[in-house]
Amino acid sequence: MPTEEELFAQRLDKRARLRAEGDPYPARVERTHETAAAVAAFAAAEAAGQPTDIAVAVTGRVTAQRVMGRVAFLDVRDGSGRIQLQLRQDVLLEAFERLSLLDIGDFVQASGRLFRTRTGEITVGVEAWAVITKALRPLPEKWHGMTDVESRYRQRYLDLIANERSREIARARARVVASVREFFADRGFLEVETPVLQEHAGGAAARPFVTHHNALDRALFLRISLELHLKRLLVGGFDKVFELGRVFRNEGIDRRHNPEFTLLESYEAYADYMDVARMVEDLYRFVAREVAGTLQLPFGEHVIDLEAPWRRTTYREALLEHTGIDYTQHREVDDLRVIARERGVEAAAGASWGTVLDELMSEFVEPKLIQPTFLLDYPAELSPLAKQKTADPQLAERFELFIAGGELANAYSEQNDPVVQRTVMQAQATKQAGGDDEAEVADEDFLAALEYGMPPAGGLGIGIERLVMLVTGETSIREVVLFPAMREAQRGPAGPSAS
Repeated sequence: MPTEEELFAQRLDKRARLRAEGDPYPARVERTHETAAAVAAFAAAEAAGQPTDIAVAVTGRVTAQRVMGRVAFLDVRDGSGRIQLQLRQDVLLEAFERLSLLDIGDFVQASGRLFRTRTGEITVGVEAWAVITKALRPLPEKWHGMTDVESRYRQRYLDLIANERSREIARARARVVASVREFFADRGFLEVETPVLQEHAGGAAARPFVTHHNALDRALFLRISLELHLKRLLVGGFDKVFELGRVFRNEGIDRRHNPEFTLLESYEAYADYMDVARMVEDLYRFVAREVAGTLQLPFGEHVIDLEAPWRRTTYREALLEHTGIDYTQHREVDDLRVIARERGVEAAAGASWGTVLDELMSEFVEPKLIQPTFLLDYPAELSPLAKQKTADPQLAERFELFIAGGELANAYSEQNDPVVQRTVMQAQATKQAGGDDEAEVADEDFLAALEYGMPPAGGLGIGIERLVMLVTGETSIREVVLFPAMREAQRGPAGPSAS
């Protein structure tokens, strides 16, 4: 069996022979129909009793080749679907012989008339054809069933050639984003864009990526959140704003986390977190109907019911229900650490009280929240940008939405008292100076903006990838990110080059 280098050399030779006859990489090609449109045109004419020998010119990648003496059949796929080509020696004459220069993976253009074969397949009877892109590397031997996970993610282009499911997920993601935009536009929200490079990486508890701006000779951060700039727009007079933006967090990689992802954030003046919760229910139902066509979403061994009333419980009640721990009775970090250790949770040295509490929730509570559940009223220590509850200042007006054991939304009644916000941010900055590199930063420009007055508002954050995972039933974020972060691969020698 030829090696990959030998196959590469063979294809280079075929490329040279094609170049001697013309250009196997033309800038322009004729196409009258996408493959799916050609098939549909034949079917429509057939159903209407009209002539079906429709003249078409189609293009696409060759995915199968069957040569049977003086007749050959090619399967050709473009972005819309697949169609069969029939090439006959008595029709094409010398052009038929050029099939010897064709390989699986090449792109071709073919023109001719449609007909239905004796086996019932709609086919182009080819009258002229040409190679329009000569592929130098062969597709993987098992490209039609490419299943190696690492290879699929690392060489996504091959995965997309081989796996219809991967193409379906990519299309579903695009429909999710489009439906999110439609939902917010219909509610009068203004879509905006805010800076990716920022002086302070604020708005979330996460470790940032750092870069350097040469002209300014200063360090800048890739944003970890959209929040602080969007809230500046509330100060500026916009009452409803949202952004779909890429954010970057220098943290671990697992089935729910990728270091860069798309975040939806929205802010609505004169709304609180309970208003946002109702909007989130409407949003998820709208997206599910638009993309999946149903409110009953299969996810692993479960069927997620978005139609039924969504459960609402408090953070404290959920922890009590699943662990028996009442965190209000364990306000010191060392005390809470002992409680966690007794249950098999060993927090990292130096972990804060909030971090230990969050680890208990992540271990014992969140995985059990399968059907849509709002966890309300978080400890204020965990929510430095949220407004505290009037009746109990130790609690924040915050919720997180959990579905299928994972967080799918985070929302606050936003803190708009500049004095309180400054106090909280300065306390967070002290933690950061003490070595907590995920603590909130004190952004002086944002604090100054608040001092000009920001209306009461409800804010929302949703990771788009997790929403896509829910709608498509995928359990790994790497399935819904076209090019996920991967460990560095061992690279072999490059293939031969040619002029």
